Amino acid sequence: MRIVSLLPAATDIVAELGLSAALVGRTHECDWPPADVVSVPVVTGTGLDQDRLTSREISDAVGGAHTGSSLYTLDTDALAALKPEVVLTQDLCKACAVSYERVSDTVRLLDADTRVLSLEPRTLDDVLDCLVTVGDVLGVGEYAEQRRTELNGRLDNVRAAVAGRPRPRVVAIEWLEPLWPAGHWVPEQITAAGGHPLLASPGEHTEAMTWDAVRAARPDVVLVLPCGFPPDRTLSEAHLLTRLPGWSDLPAVRSGQVWVLDGPSYFNRPGPRVVRGAEILAHVLHRVRTGAPVTEAEARPFPAALRHETARTRSR
Repeated sequence: MRIVSLLPAATDIVAELGLSAALVGRTHECDWPPADVVSVPVVTGTGLDQDRLTSREISDAVGGAHTGSSLYTLDTDALAALKPEVVLTQDLCKACAVSYERVSDTVRLLDADTRVLSLEPRTLDDVLDCLVTVGDVLGVGEYAEQRRTELNGRLDNVRAAVAGRPRPRVVAIEWLEPLWPAGHWVPEQITAAGGHPLLASPGEHTEAMTWDAVRAARPDVVLVLPCGFPPDRTLSEAHLLTRLPGWSDLPAVRSGQVWVLDGPSYFNRPGPRVVRGAEILAHVLHRVRTGAPVTEAEARPFPAALRHETARTRSR
């Protein structure tokens, strides 16, 4: 089996199924497991330098409404040379990867018998169902069913660990400028971990929100998990939050319950690691451990110096 993954979450799924060795091509953003993907040829690129651009500049380049598939390039010659039997892609978010339509058009031009499989999960169940769908196509359907059962068991463990506890009101922020609430499966991750999600519903493809909406929600916890940003990158733009009017008056800020999470690994991508995301949230919301101990790389409190930046600025 020769697999090309044009979606980081799909690469995660292939790894979960134990088929990383069958990957012959990947995107420039596929990064897990590092040891397995580092030598796999890259067949996509982007004109965006996300390390240099601000959140606002990235949003403006994308178009502000998840319509930026033209930002991604697909090396059709490299794809043809790899002779894939299966190409994994998506048609859920056009700002996150090469679009399904574009991939399909490209594959039709290849002189090969290639199957294109598009993944479009919106909920936690959808994410785990995708594991089985991909497993069936790749010939490991029975093992995929086993893995889904085990992952569902971990989610059940999270729910059991937080059962009966008070449910804090939670706002999850998926983009900093403009502010964007995390939808799709993230509200379900929050619920599973014993929280009450605000400003987004399960499965919802969200839109930009106003700061007034966040203030009015008065969250007990704020989760900051920008799409594609690791925690250090997120913290470099923390001022986009701390300088907003009334930031320091939010209940979450006053009680020190603002958390920076590894969005790309556990929350932004619809792959099996969303289950680990729920385990991380159980720690964040209730200091409950299920699974491996949560590391600072996975979740860290907003530094106190940043939480109170607005207050200090106003006192000068």
